[in-house]
Amino acid sequence: MTREGFAREMEIEIGLDGGAYIKGDLALPQDPLGVVVFAHGSGSSRLSPRNRSVAAALAERGLATLLIDLLTPEEERIDERTHELRFDIELLAGRLGAATDWVQRYSATRALRVGYFGASTGAAAALVAAARRPDDVFAVVSRGGRPDLAGDALAHVRAPTLLIVGGRDTVVIDRNVEASRRLRAPHRIEVVPGATHLFEEPGALERVAQLAGDWFVEHARPVALAR
Repeated sequence: MTREGFAREMEIEIGLDGGAYIKGDLALPQDPLGVVVFAHGSGSSRLSPRNRSVAAALAERGLATLLIDLLTPEEERIDERTHELRFDIELLAGRLGAATDWVQRYSATRALRVGYFGASTGAAAALVAAARRPDDVFAVVSRGGRPDLAGDALAHVRAPTLLIVGGRDTVVIDRNVEASRRLRAPHRIEVVPGATHLFEEPGALERVAQLAGDWFVEHARPVALAR
């Protein structure tokens, strides 16, 4: 046990076609309610301090977390020059699907339902992936996300969806309102007063973690009861 209340923390690799791989960090509290897979935003990675802070808070609520790099090491080097792959929602959603497949195969997580936490463009990827797996994903949370980039997939999402935006992030608020009109699943928009896009203001990220934790805990259900 690496720290009190945790059964296991480990770095993983998820194999892709052609021998490529993506890396992830899995944290397993004792008797987890579910597992939340993080889809990072444009230009970010599994080492994002903001998402790692939220993941730690979710673990305190009894949720396993998997923070993954949606791009391979070679793709990350390309994206640093072009900034193109971070906006390839289809690619990112496919990688999130690969991570979900891994979760459903791994012995310690295969009995758990999956939630998605997406930031920026990762929120669109999370919603596209959720639309493709209506029976597997129990909830989605977006932090400062661009759910509008999920396009037609929004109408096919069945997982309850929480859209969290900063009160001073006016452009992104408008994009979230636009996307919410296309969602048919239960959903809510939460505006964090005074927060900007990165939620760097005192208390803003803590509020995100509280809202996300409440949402995931509320909607988490054992597989036996969900089917």
